[in-house]
Amino acid sequence: MIDTHAHLDALDDPDGAVERACEAGVRRILTVGTSPEGWTRALALADRHDDVWAILGVHPHDSANGVDLDALQRAQAHPKTVAVGEIGLDWFRDYAPREAQEPVFRRQLELAAELGKPAVIHTRAADADTRATLADFDGTVVLHCFSSPHLLPDALERGWYVSFAGNATFSKATDLRLAATQVPADRILAETDCPYLAPQPVRGRTNEPAYVMHTLAALAQARGDDPAELGARIEANAAACFGLPA
Repeated sequence: MIDTHAHLDALDDPDGAVERACEAGVRRILTVGTSPEGWTRALALADRHDDVWAILGVHPHDSANGVDLDALQRAQAHPKTVAVGEIGLDWFRDYAPREAQEPVFRRQLELAAELGKPAVIHTRAADADTRATLADFDGTVVLHCFSSPHLLPDALERGWYVSFAGNATFSKATDLRLAATQVPADRILAETDCPYLAPQPVRGRTNEPAYVMHTLAALAQARGDDPAELGARIEANAAACFGLPA
């Protein structure tokens, strides 16, 4: 199994979390850096652990100061950087002005296209604008922490990857579990988005990569799949999406 989206640098003991993940059967982790400082921390973790890779970009919350594309491109040149992300639009929090978020999102999509790497998308309360911004992007798309059922038809039509996090296990998240049943077997992913969104069985604790196994169990139950087989399928999907070694 793989955790395709973790913020290891936000954990008190990221190295211990990697060890616990391995003990739980999570053999690979993609950790996310969402600012220049975060890129450095993510790459340090990837350098320390053979089974950790990095996703680097400027989060919409951090987009008020724009994006240094030269610095991001240098960070993307690291051999363990596998995607541009998480990038996108967030009209729910508005931590950064909308007029700043959109150009930062577009520039990073252009970089992903130039590099031939997946774009890992954050969208919250911004489905229509996210859809419009992605209209001209022909590269690989991952809808991270999927919580936008209105974007599911676009994902299905355009072959985007759909990644489910711990919120898909919540008792009231029937719409997310229904969405999981509609995602093709070769396009489904799973993640923790730790330290946020701990799955229902461990809700209230700090989330960490080991807990992706709870999300896997909920997805398998919703889809009528064997958990071990779905875990292997998700890992194969992630390897294809992110270009991970076999």
